[in-house]
Amino acid sequence: MVVENKWSQQVTRHSNALDLEPGVFTWDDPKRIAASLKRSAEISRRRKADPFRSAMSMLTFYMNRAGKNLPCEQRARLEQAKQELRRLFGKLPGSA
Repeated sequence: MVVENKWSQQVTRHSNALDLEPGVFTWDDPKRIAASLKRSAEISRRRKADPFRSAMSMLTFYMNRAGKNLPCEQRARLEQAKQELRRLFGKLPGSA
């Protein structure tokens, strides 16, 4: 039995919002990360926000919880995944 001492660990493992593919945040391709998050957000029937906000929230949550322990290369990839998510959902600045 795994003991989850931190609330963030519980949220990550038992989130009622999205079912994420295993290891999605560790992948090397930002486009693949964004596409997976978009797919998960669109199929989820348990999320409380629109798919874009749900996907972006999960990505931001992961980055914030990893904090200083997240390697610079991976943080840069995840920032690129944020941009790709915006593009996939048509939410780029100035595109309104």
